[in-house]
Amino acid sequence: MKKNKYLYYLLFVSITLYSCAKETLPKPKAFLRLNYENIEDNYKIIKTDCPFTLEISKIANLSLDDKCWITIKYPTLKATLNITYRPVEKNLNVLLLESEKLTYNHAIKAEGISSQPYDNSKNKTYGSLSEVTGNAASPLQFYLTDSIRHFVNGALYFEVQPNYDSILPAVKFIEKDIKHLMETLEWKNNNIQ
Repeated sequence: MKKNKYLYYLLFVSITLYSCAKETLPKPKAFLRLNYENIEDNYKIIKTDCPFTLEISKIANLSLDDKCWITIKYPTLKATLNITYRPVEKNLNVLLLESEKLTYNHAIKAEGISSQPYDNSKNKTYGSLSEVTGNAASPLQFYLTDSIRHFVNGALYFEVQPNYDSILPAVKFIEKDIKHLMETLEWKNNNIQ
């Protein structure tokens, strides 16, 4: 009987030690999974009462307020492109500085900021597209102006905590749409040479 007692005790201790030997590891944080299947490169023309027209992707939804500020949502990519319009009233330098400040506000989290100038003399649109690499809140920003009457500024945001590596495919996909938007934006009644 005593031998059975020791055997049970030994079995209990060995099971206890064996079951406690494995560490339980926490699951890693999940990253945004983006689906690019069935996403087409089709665009639709947006005509409004605003002083400009433009084209956006057919997968995007647009909302517009009374100041001609536009919100373009990409529901499948969990992204939003916010576009603001402001008239130029002898304040072009101020508007350009505000746009640059908006971009460089992300320098704290950015690994780098690169800008590409944009010049379309046919549509009288001049500006820049900036890419902010790193875990910044807004990876792409742009501005367009005719230098006389109109100024448009845009910034891309995602509905997730910034992790540049995981959102990079979506950034590159939307960058193509932003470039198309910049190329197709036309000012209304812009006859001043």
